[in-house]
Amino acid sequence: MTGVKIPNITKEDVDGLVGFIRRTVDGIGCKGVVIGISGGLDSATVTKLCVDAIGADRVLNVFMPSRVTPAEDYKTTSELCSIWGTEYKVVDIQPAVDALAAVLLTGKETPLERGNISARCRMIVLYNLAKKRDYIVMGTSNQSEIMMGYFTKFGDGACDVTPLANFYKTEVRQIAAMIGVPEPIISKPPSAGLWEGQTDESEMGITYKDLDGILYDMDQDKTDAQIAADTGLTRERVAEIRKQVESMEHKRLPAIRPSDF
Repeated sequence: MTGVKIPNITKEDVDGLVGFIRRTVDGIGCKGVVIGISGGLDSATVTKLCVDAIGADRVLNVFMPSRVTPAEDYKTTSELCSIWGTEYKVVDIQPAVDALAAVLLTGKETPLERGNISARCRMIVLYNLAKKRDYIVMGTSNQSEIMMGYFTKFGDGACDVTPLANFYKTEVRQIAAMIGVPEPIISKPPSAGLWEGQTDESEMGITYKDLDGILYDMDQDKTDAQIAADTGLTRERVAEIRKQVESMEHKRLPAIRPSDF
């Protein structure tokens, strides 16, 4: 990027996040939090923030593999939870995914359909455990994903608290480095793990570096021409991203209800 200057994350930003989590959890009055951990950047960052905010003894990490989950993710998630002292639980969602797929995926099937089923099965697991323990579900979506609608509605987008919602993916990397998330996780290609070989950037067709530059400028109310000049991308590409953000608004809002009469 050329002219896009997303402000650097500061210690005050991180302290504010930790304080927000602590105040929110204590204000709700729950006993702890449950976090789906994948071996990726966002879930690791949220886990460490929660450990710093409320203590490892109040954090339950749940690893929910399916048939397409890389073997290395088992090792990564287990080691992270061991290092940080959180409770670690593994729930294999494949039997549930297969059962639902057998009922729902008649005719032509796309990878996205099975991916959405997987994401919603994981949501069921997290909320079931949260209810049993009087915990709340801590979300892991960041601002880049939320603006792009890059999440499954009522799947990985379902949560009670979403601490990274105001931070772009490139900012989450900075936060992770400041709080001690291991470098291999920070530099790992982001993936929702919904099908074999899937990565965020290949699916969206743009790097997070370029995407965040566009999204940041959009938040500053800049025109497509200004954004193109800042990022070095074409106006057509910028317009495509803007259209995507606008079309995904329904995923960011509560269910639409009749207006007051």
